[in-house]
Amino acid sequence: MSYKTIVVNLAVDADPGPILKLAAEMAHRFDAHLVGFAAADVPPLVATGEGLVYEGEVMQVKRQEIETRLAELRDTFEKLVPRSISSEWKQYICGPTRALGLVARSADLIVTANGGDDVFRALDVGSLVLGAGRPVLVAAGNAEHLLGKTVLVAWKDSREARRALSDALPLLAKAKEVVVATMEAASGKDVRDSLADVAVFLEQHGIMARTEVIAGAANGEGLMAFARSVNADLIVCGAYGHSRLREWAFGGITLSLIGESGISRLFSN
Repeated sequence: MSYKTIVVNLAVDADPGPILKLAAEMAHRFDAHLVGFAAADVPPLVATGEGLVYEGEVMQVKRQEIETRLAELRDTFEKLVPRSISSEWKQYICGPTRALGLVARSADLIVTANGGDDVFRALDVGSLVLGAGRPVLVAAGNAEHLLGKTVLVAWKDSREARRALSDALPLLAKAKEVVVATMEAASGKDVRDSLADVAVFLEQHGIMARTEVIAGAANGEGLMAFARSVNADLIVCGAYGHSRLREWAFGGITLSLIGESGISRLFSN
C-alpha cells in the first residue's frame, strides 16, 4: 500500500517552506514521485475611479507579478526537495482550484495547506475535494511534519467514508494507533456492526484498529474534541455526506473540519 505520486500545492501568498517540507517527507516515506504545483490568475476586472473596467496595462502588470512569484516558488521547490526524491514542477496562470483538479488526474494524493477566499490566488479546498476525485490532505497550520502516529477515522456508513477509508490505507498502515469512531446519539446494533465490519476490513489489510462510539449528535466540535482526547495527529473523513449547499446553510462536519487548522485532515469524496 503506497502513494506513487504526490502533488503538493504551494499557495502564491503563503510561505511555501512548511508544506513543502511536509510533502517532501511524505514522498520520501512512500518512495513517491513529488509534483510541485502553483497557480494564480489575473482577475478579469479592475477597480478604478469609474467602477469595474477591463484595463489591459494593469492586467499585464498583475500577470508579470504572478509569473515572478511562480518562478520564486519553483526555485524554492527545487532547493528544498532533496535530489534523492523524484520530482517535477508544474505552474499555471489559471485559477488554482481548477488547475490543481486537472493535475490531480495523474496523482494518488494531493497535499496542501488551508485554502483562502480569493479564488484567483487561493485554493478552495471544498471544491477541490468535490471535483478532484483524489484524496486531499490538508496539513495543520504551518506543520512541517505529518507523523501520523495516531490516526482518527471519522466513520459514518456512507459512500464518502468508505472511499476515505480506502484512500487512507497507506497512512493507516504506518500509524502506531488507528481509532475508528462514529458519532451517534445511541449505540445500537447497527452502529456496532458497522464499526466491527470496518475493523475487520482494516485487519485484512494488516491494520489493527480500535473502535469507539462518541455519544451525541454528529458535529465538528465534538469530533475535534474527541480527536484531541486521543492525541490524534491526523483525521480521515469522508467529505460532504450532505450536499455542499446544505452544509453551507446549516453547518456540517466537513465544513467545520475544513475550517480547522490544529490537526491535519485527509478528505475524500
